[in-house]
Amino acid sequence: MDYGIFREFADSWGLVYMFVIWLGVLIMLFLPGSKSKAIDAAGIPLRDETIVPEDKNNE
Repeated sequence: MDYGIFREFADSWGLVYMFVIWLGVLIMLFLPGSKSKAIDAAGIPLRDETIVPEDKNNE
């Protein structure tokens, strides 16, 4: 396969693939409940969920 074949593929099916991915992202943005999931995901770095390992020497 040479560059021309890859270029033709990218120009045709690659464009279709990227358009389908773009539509999927737009659909996911406007699904019911997506705003609450986005707000929850945005707060992940701010959560304090420190897990303290068990001390195995005191058993």
